[in-house]
Amino acid sequence: MAKRPAPKKLAKKLAQIRQRLGLSQTELVTALKYKASPLRASQISNFENGNREPPLMLLLAYARLAGISTDVLIDDKLDLPG
Repeated sequence: MAKRPAPKKLAKKLAQIRQRLGLSQTELVTALKYKASPLRASQISNFENGNREPPLMLLLAYARLAGISTDVLIDDKLDLPG
């Protein structure tokens, strides 16, 4: 089974969101208020380094925290707003 294409800029965007909010990875875990499963700082690190891709509902939590559309996270042609 072929792996689905992943956004190339997603990891960088996730890291930028956290940095712009001035949060540590541990603080981000709390700020995301993600209840679907336990979330740890090590997972945030994996997402930001491109080692893993967050589940869709976690992407939605990131987008809401940053005040952006999920389109901005997913679409490599769109940059985070300044």
